Amino acid sequence: MRILFCGDTFPEGPEYLRQRLPVDAHDELIVCPAPDICRMLDGVDVVIPKMQRVGRREMELGTFRLVQQWGAGLEGVDIEAAREKGVHVANVPATGGNAESVAEHALLLMLALLRDLPKAQANVRTGVLGAPIGKMLMGRTVCIYGLGAIALPLAKRLQTFGVRLIGITHDPSSPKVADFGLDHCFAISNRDQAFTETDILVLSMRYSEEMRGTIGAHELGGLRSGAYLINIARGGLLDNNALYDALRRGQLAGAGLDVFWQEPLPVNDPILTLPNVIATPHIAGVTEESFIDIADAVAANIERLRKGLSLLNQVV
Repeated sequence: MRILFCGDTFPEGPEYLRQRLPVDAHDELIVCPAPDICRMLDGVDVVIPKMQRVGRREMELGTFRLVQQWGAGLEGVDIEAAREKGVHVANVPATGGNAESVAEHALLLMLALLRDLPKAQANVRTGVLGAPIGKMLMGRTVCIYGLGAIALPLAKRLQTFGVRLIGITHDPSSPKVADFGLDHCFAISNRDQAFTETDILVLSMRYSEEMRGTIGAHELGGLRSGAYLINIARGGLLDNNALYDALRRGQLAGAGLDVFWQEPLPVNDPILTLPNVIATPHIAGVTEESFIDIADAVAANIERLRKGLSLLNQVV
């Protein structure tokens, strides 16, 4: 089979997959730059979009049978066009190593912000000892917005830090909420009340285009003064202008961002000029353990496609 990786993001992915495909199948793995996707579709059986758009045009130009996401998010895939063209679409749920990795990264961002890690590193280089003064995570109210696969391992880790833990979800009465050990759970319709109690807001909800800009000036202004924001979900959830303004004015004490409204984020984006922002390049789920799990799932689906079996985690 010919397997096309679209774009050069997550560069280690192809090698992880190669190691899990049967050698005697002689599969061909192709990595193409984002602008070349359409001209590279000839003879391709499986498209792995990563962060690239696979829309109606790509499906009309190609004869591929499967769009297999390297991860959970399918917002870049035209599901309706795939259904019309008879193209299978599948993803890899954000569970196992991926969920655990993202949860750990959320903690990394929280602690780095509270201890002002960039300033601490600068002080080492200039010989300043005993500064900056940090803040503790213990005793703060952390709000997890979206109680899905990533939120659960994050909640369990946060409990060991002695935080007050609250959540926001569609149905606070759902039996699954008990697993999170929350001090309180709010419905989305009552999220403004949750924000008034929040010191650290963690975005971990599932994204769809209808949710673009869900967190804007109103929501950020409703958080406690000096609150922190962590985004490990999708950049489109945030109104980037409102976020910049809240950080610049000091309404927010800081933000830890692993995902952005445009990816890759332009190096001259104003958000990167702010000293109270810690940004990482969409690596929350990029660990050896996570990539092994993802590559195993993708290889399993390629093998099932080869044998004419039903696919795992099939959306279309």
